[in-house]
Amino acid sequence: MDTVTTRLRLRVAPGADRPGVVGRHGEAWKLRVAPAAERGRANDAVLALLAATLSVPRASVTLVSGGGSRDKIVELTGIGPDEIERRLARAGTEETA
Repeated sequence: MDTVTTRLRLRVAPGADRPGVVGRHGEAWKLRVAPAAERGRANDAVLALLAATLSVPRASVTLVSGGGSRDKIVELTGIGPDEIERRLARAGTEETA
């Protein structure tokens, strides 16, 4: 049985007052996280936020590139692109409501 693996582009705003999914940013999803971009804390927060938002285990979310950048690529296992889009869109809608 094959495991679904999906790569996702992100634009991250560290040091935010209210962490969460903001919405689309071009082809990426924009996320806000509270920790500053120091010693990987913002990256850890991004991966934890995605895991919680998508209801997947934290181990299913891996940073592929962009560790020192606002633009990141993460890899998610066990969830397909359509479901990821649906859950992130719902989280973004709830965030702005």
